[in-house]
Amino acid sequence: MCIPRPEHPFPQFERSSWLNLNGEWEFELDLSGTGREQGFLEKKAYSRKILVPFCPESELSGIGYKDFMEAVWYRRSFLLPPDQTGKRTLLHIGAADYKTEVWINGLSAGVHEGGYVSFSFDITDFLVPGDNVITICCEDHQRSGRQPFGKQSDRFHSYACSYTRTTGIWQTIWLEWVPQSYMETAFFTTDPAQGICYADVLLKNNHPDEALSVKISALEKGVENASACAEVCGDHAYLTLKIQNPKLWEPLNPYLYDLSLELWKDGQVIDRVKSYIGLRSISFEGKACQINGKTVFQRLVLDQGFYPDGIYTAPSEADLRQDIEMSIAMGFNGARLHQKVFEPRFLYLADRLGYLCWGEYPSWGIDPSRSYTLGIVLKEWIEVVQRDYNHPSIIGWCPFNEVWGESGDGLRELTLRSVYRATKAIDRTRPVIDTSGGLHTETDVYDTHDYEQNVQIFAARYAPGAPLYDRLEPKEHYDGIKPMFVSEYGGIRWTDDASGWGYGEGPKTEEEYLERYRGLTTALLANPEHMGFCYTQLTDVEQEQNGLYTYHRKPKFPPEVIAAINRQKAAIET
Repeated sequence: MCIPRPEHPFPQFERSSWLNLNGEWEFELDLSGTGREQGFLEKKAYSRKILVPFCPESELSGIGYKDFMEAVWYRRSFLLPPDQTGKRTLLHIGAADYKTEVWINGLSAGVHEGGYVSFSFDITDFLVPGDNVITICCEDHQRSGRQPFGKQSDRFHSYACSYTRTTGIWQTIWLEWVPQSYMETAFFTTDPAQGICYADVLLKNNHPDEALSVKISALEKGVENASACAEVCGDHAYLTLKIQNPKLWEPLNPYLYDLSLELWKDGQVIDRVKSYIGLRSISFEGKACQINGKTVFQRLVLDQGFYPDGIYTAPSEADLRQDIEMSIAMGFNGARLHQKVFEPRFLYLADRLGYLCWGEYPSWGIDPSRSYTLGIVLKEWIEVVQRDYNHPSIIGWCPFNEVWGESGDGLRELTLRSVYRATKAIDRTRPVIDTSGGLHTETDVYDTHDYEQNVQIFAARYAPGAPLYDRLEPKEHYDGIKPMFVSEYGGIRWTDDASGWGYGEGPKTEEEYLERYRGLTTALLANPEHMGFCYTQLTDVEQEQNGLYTYHRKPKFPPEVIAAINRQKAAIET
């Protein structure tokens, strides 16, 4: 049996000693969430099989159960390779929705809360020679009001812009073997103007009496371009790489340098990791977004990241790449990765293709005006920002979407402002939008959502000199200085399905559609104060049928026609 999604799931921090655990697992539904009381952990045989990493709602999983599931259980065994004896064993889970507990040979190895970010457990002390049994329980109390769920439907059926749910494991599971002291992660911050990469390497389990050092080499087509060494101080090693004759990472024209990270002890390499960097900066000149000091109009499309047979999980890496290439073919240079944290493999492909991405969080499902929301969101959001910090394709962060109205008691504003400030504390290199299309409290970019379908009204609303702040909430918060753009527009309905919907009344002919698309888009391109736009959306998703492609990735219109409209020169680029 072929292993689904066999590629390494985290190419920014890749070791050669790893084992993909995707494939067939034992599986049990736990609709009432009483599996622990019923003895599911000790149960001799589960009643079903599931194909991991696909969620049980999906057809690719082999289950296809669409109703709510309070919990789901997984189990499989693996053989501890003899050549890994003496090393530590890490179990990684790309993502599992929502609260996950892992047992190794019947003993609890750890619990993680959050449905969208990667996590791992050191399972070394639970292992035995030969076969070892992994049991996983994922709880998903979606309607509790205490967990974000993004665009997953809170009803039995999908409806409006809410789609089929994802419960349990939905990204790759893998084992990794490391030495007793090892490199846990690394953060790379680049200065393209100087050709410099600053590296912060974080170590795990290092003993204060050990003399450890880290070496990083930057490779250009396999040949070393630059290198740096530093002794480990505490849990960190700080290094500065000076790239010779630097080549920059630019939109649709990226250059990536491969990195080799080595941990040294007593003259020997004890840990080795592969990674990569792109030399890229983001700044603003007035209201214009600049990448590496050059003005770039952000021609973005809304990407929901859903698949007909895999739901949250792309059937293959080729499907991830296809989505980016489809977008580029229609003249977009990036996307809002909307109400979902996309998997690292997607971002890796975006890095390789020079595709601009706004990293988002699935904030729907939890109310920012509740006192408990800040703690729940901030914990996982910090993990998201740290995990994806190194991707040059990520050119901004947006933790909330469409939070409307001032709260009166200030709790909603406190949540938005606190998450914004925490994001900036972690990452000073990228702009942050506190909430897209809603209540702005503290933000680097002002934006609005507008699904007006009448081209004349829309064009007048965003004509040069028209006060965009009239569209903001509340408008008196806009300072008139910071960058701004319409981060959702269009959503034009185009479908033969009477039950399918989009925004407003759909055009009657292809010519009428293209004329509307041209009118709406050209109006935004013509405003010299707009830094970009984001069209809704790349593909249909189930009943929401306002994509430029169908849900099965077939173009509704000739891509070159849409591309010609999108690639018109923007006024801010002059």
